[in-house]
Amino acid sequence: MVERRRPATRVDHQSFCVTEGWIERRRATGKRGTHHVNYELAVPDGRILYTRISHPVDRTDYGPSIWGHILKDQLEVTAEEFWACVEEKTLPARSQMPEPREAIPLGVLRVLIQEAHIPEAEVRAMTKAEAIQRLADFYTRGS
Repeated sequence: MVERRRPATRVDHQSFCVTEGWIERRRATGKRGTHHVNYELAVPDGRILYTRISHPVDRTDYGPSIWGHILKDQLEVTAEEFWACVEEKTLPARSQMPEPREAIPLGVLRVLIQEAHIPEAEVRAMTKAEAIQRLADFYTRGS
């Protein structure tokens, strides 16, 4: 049976954002917005999520329709993940993912594979730092 919870409030929304590490966005002038508190979160897959909490951040409940939109389209979490974060400080699974590996620049890949004749699978298994070091070695040693 699904546990029924109280309706989410703006305070809950704010608590979720703070706990997960969302960053408050400011306007181009560096000031806060007057109608909303805007947050963004860079997720491990490279996207940036955005959410906003209407002023004032008080105890006003969200309606079911708007709350569904916030969970699905802005926060991209389930209700269970949301409440676990708010009540137990358990971060959603996406925040526990390791950071993606830093990409090797295309030019470095090309030189290592085509000019240094290192097998492509070996190059793709390298970290960015290892690939750049191999490129430096290739240029300084000539082979």
